[in-house]
Amino acid sequence: MAALPPPIRPKLRIDSAELRLVELKLRQPFRISSGVMTCKRFPLLILRSDGLEGYAEGVSDTLPDYLPETTVSSMMMMRDVFLPQMVGHSFGSPQEIEASTRHWRGHEMAKACVEMAFWDLWAKSQGLPLSRALGGIRDEVAVGVSLGIKEMSETLRDVEQHVQQGYRRIKLKVMPGHDLRLLQAVRDRFPDIHLTVDANCAYTLADLPLLRRMDDFALDYVEQPLAWDDLHDHARLQSQMRTAICLDECIRTPELCRKALAIDAGRVINIKVGRVGGHVNARRIHDICLAHDVPVWCGGMLEAGIGRAHNIHLSTLEQFKRPGDTSSSSRYFERDIICEPLETANGIMPVPANGAGIGVTLDMDFLDEVTVA
Repeated sequence: MAALPPPIRPKLRIDSAELRLVELKLRQPFRISSGVMTCKRFPLLILRSDGLEGYAEGVSDTLPDYLPETTVSSMMMMRDVFLPQMVGHSFGSPQEIEASTRHWRGHEMAKACVEMAFWDLWAKSQGLPLSRALGGIRDEVAVGVSLGIKEMSETLRDVEQHVQQGYRRIKLKVMPGHDLRLLQAVRDRFPDIHLTVDANCAYTLADLPLLRRMDDFALDYVEQPLAWDDLHDHARLQSQMRTAICLDECIRTPELCRKALAIDAGRVINIKVGRVGGHVNARRIHDICLAHDVPVWCGGMLEAGIGRAHNIHLSTLEQFKRPGDTSSSSRYFERDIICEPLETANGIMPVPANGAGIGVTLDMDFLDEVTVA
């Protein structure tokens, strides 16, 4: 008897879209080399189709201090360009959403927001957790922690606290004048921890002698030490350092990832789904790194619960071999916009599993309180 053909999946018609601007106060200021954050202001998108809802957060900043895209430009592209192309129309897969926005230059964070909301919606329509829809292989993921710039004594206390809590990697934010002494102090007290640093583009090749001294501290990697758009200088730096360079801001598309690996500009890749335009491109970058046997991990942008849940599901893919920035939500916010707690235990974060999709639900009463527009 001939096998039956696979069932035809009906397309999802987008009935409506709701775009909010949300602001959550951080529990404590978070300082990196380019500035200080005291609150997280972000777009939140809800897509609706036949009684289902799909959720996503945007990760753009108020000012262009990470990438050129800002919250204003990101929300404008969603409100005026992407969402009018979607509402009232039907789509059969998240890949169709990605293809429909591809010809617009830049605005990866806006593209990611609409595509990620559709991924959640589509996975729910299939009755699948997002991790399975993406091709993930784990039910839990290893978690690291990222520590902002503080006084030395405060940083040492923070490191000790998070080591005791079982986090699998400690990442220190560094900048010129706040680097080698800090590393020496942390290594003297914690000689065996999994330690990395993140410079957020704070150095240049003129700092090569200083950067090469970081080889002495048994770091797993030095993250994005040079300019956000300069693969060439990162390749020059990597050729003169034993420690692996991890690329973040430089990797905004699969093509840039391919070129970076081809010239050995970095040996670890930080995948931020919002930075690369969504899960479709995140999977493409993952697969390029898998083919090159280059480890990846999931970076964070101080996401609230919706964005954090997306990151956790993405981190279940095979090549995510380094602990990511998906630490406990309570480290950042007194109260989150979701009903389910996203908390680690001994450095492990379980994949949210409250139903299909991203596995979390919005706390609508609190969301209304923190919605700016």
